[in-house]
Amino acid sequence: MIHPKAIIHPNAIIHKTVEIGPFAVIDENVKIEAGCIIGPQVHLTGHTTIGKDNRFHTGCVIGDSPQDVKYKEEPTKLIIGGQNTFREHVTIHRSNSLDEDTVIGSGNMLMANSHVGHNSTIGDRVILANGALVGGHAIIGNGAFLSGNAVVHQFCRVGSLAMMQGCAGVSLDLPPFTIVRGINGMCGLNSIGIKRAGYSNDERNELKQTYRTIFMGNELLSDAINKARKQFNGSLSRLLIDFVANSDRGTCSHTKR
Repeated sequence: MIHPKAIIHPNAIIHKTVEIGPFAVIDENVKIEAGCIIGPQVHLTGHTTIGKDNRFHTGCVIGDSPQDVKYKEEPTKLIIGGQNTFREHVTIHRSNSLDEDTVIGSGNMLMANSHVGHNSTIGDRVILANGALVGGHAIIGNGAFLSGNAVVHQFCRVGSLAMMQGCAGVSLDLPPFTIVRGINGMCGLNSIGIKRAGYSNDERNELKQTYRTIFMGNELLSDAINKARKQFNGSLSRLLIDFVANSDRGTCSHTKR
């Protein structure tokens, strides 16, 4: 199960079912649970804990030090859940402080050359397409989809089931269930993704009305949020309203172009 040309530190903790390919490098403080497949030339380093049934394709670098000039080689952590796929040359950095970890959930697909920066949190069932970049301290909600070469600025939040079109960028928070194109410009709801997630027609219709009330009216944003709170009580609407109301950075806005 372990190729003879793999380089593994004797203190690494590796379940007996793990497969490790040639020229993979696994450092001292790495822990790998059952069923994982480590491809050729993968480097697993840092204080990194990897859950069950993950697959790392050729050339991934997982758990390396953060790209932060303030980092002083502290034993910071990266925590990875289970059943994730990391395609070729994915990079994920451990955190820059002892009081916060970089966290990857479960069931995610990180496609070739995508990157997750230090202290970021990726939820479950997230897709990062080829070349997608997530800056440090960002939070990506469950079921979000970042298309090819999409970019998330550091400290931004991307809500659950939100979608970023190819080459889109956000320097503001992207509310759940929405689609962004260009830079910080929303163009409606991720209707297909919401339907596939199993939400009913009534829930989806109310969410559309909530979106229009908050983002497409003439009121100040604070007034639009208060109006939406009075009119809509569904769970999806509440998630959207609360996300916008609690945004410290401000959220992306609707664009007609």
